[in-house]
Amino acid sequence: MFALTNVTRDYPWGSSTAIAELLGTAPSGGPEAELWMGAHPDSPSIANTPEGPVALDRLIAEHPVTALGDEVYAAFGAKLPFLAKLLAADMALSLQVHPTLARAQERFAAEEAAGIPRDAAHRNYKDENHKPEMILALTPFEALCGFRPCAEAAELFRTIGSAIKATGADVPELLGRVEMTLNSRMAAPAVVRAAFETLVGGGAETTALVELAAPALEAAALAGTELAAGLHTVVELAKQYPGDSGVLVSLLLNRVSLQPGDAIYLPAGNIHAYLSGLGLEVMATSDNVLRGGLTGKHIDVPELLETVDFTPSGAPVVPTRETDLGQKVWEPPFAEFALQRVEMSATSAPVPLVQNGPLIVLAVAGSVLLDSPRGDMVLDRGGSVFVPAAENPVMVHPHADATGETSVVFAVTCKGINA
Repeated sequence: MFALTNVTRDYPWGSSTAIAELLGTAPSGGPEAELWMGAHPDSPSIANTPEGPVALDRLIAEHPVTALGDEVYAAFGAKLPFLAKLLAADMALSLQVHPTLARAQERFAAEEAAGIPRDAAHRNYKDENHKPEMILALTPFEALCGFRPCAEAAELFRTIGSAIKATGADVPELLGRVEMTLNSRMAAPAVVRAAFETLVGGGAETTALVELAAPALEAAALAGTELAAGLHTVVELAKQYPGDSGVLVSLLLNRVSLQPGDAIYLPAGNIHAYLSGLGLEVMATSDNVLRGGLTGKHIDVPELLETVDFTPSGAPVVPTRETDLGQKVWEPPFAEFALQRVEMSATSAPVPLVQNGPLIVLAVAGSVLLDSPRGDMVLDRGGSVFVPAAENPVMVHPHADATGETSVVFAVTCKGINA
């Protein structure tokens, strides 16, 4: 087992306190948006080895079978298949979507062949992997996820028109076009794509509509209406990203409110945006993101349109499975990762961790002893550890020197190659 030192990303949308409060660490004084735990080459964790600090991606590459196990190595190569992040949002992240594995491989190869530098602002594909992900809420957490029914979206745009009329202003023609599109008799994915494309490609027209819609909705008495949450999103986002087309695109999407312990997963093609809250995010090891709004970064509209799945659907919830041994487990439909939570008091019996290959373990409360056939390690609040596949099984014990408080650890492993 190797204790980890992890990298914090200071994106401007991040909270300055949430991650520090969870882990019991001193805040940096600036935004702490994401804490990365894994072997992504952009920000690998540093493993504390007997020979000294080693980047986790290098450690795995040098000892792939020991670190990953035969099955994981055969399936994914000499790379850790998953990346875990603590994510703390004080404002909305960019509206984004992730590609399929086949598209990522194809488009990455094309950009490599074209000689586009990997750090170029207009580059879409930073690697050749897909990026399915899951977010588990640790506090109340707000998100946009997937497309709502067309009729529901049409009602939201119709309400915006009424709110604008109430101010005495003329309703922009763009609003009528979007509403008419959403009420058309085409197949739902074609309807959603047409409305989405109109808004994302609307340029100055979309900006003008955002600038009219947000104050009109803020002035309207919409609280308590069935669609109030979606309309409030427009007001909220317009303050954060004035004039951005993503403000209106949000009305096409489901607004999802998660309570601690709730989780959703985001497969390829599901357009989404995290709005606020603290969560534990787990994903395949990739940084391939195509943005569609709520950002000042590059937006490639043609590539975006070919990547998004425009089929309306509800939020893809990950059910919580409780085992007889005391774990809570979240298993989205991806082979790369599964997440588990173990909570114990000072008198709890040891609990085995579910382990398919390697593990990353994070303590968020109390103190525990991790025990494997090759050694043991005390893990205090805020600490994290990489457990190679060769160290199996791993038992979680209450730490004898703990203060008696409840201890909580999260652990990420592969879901299982044949799962």
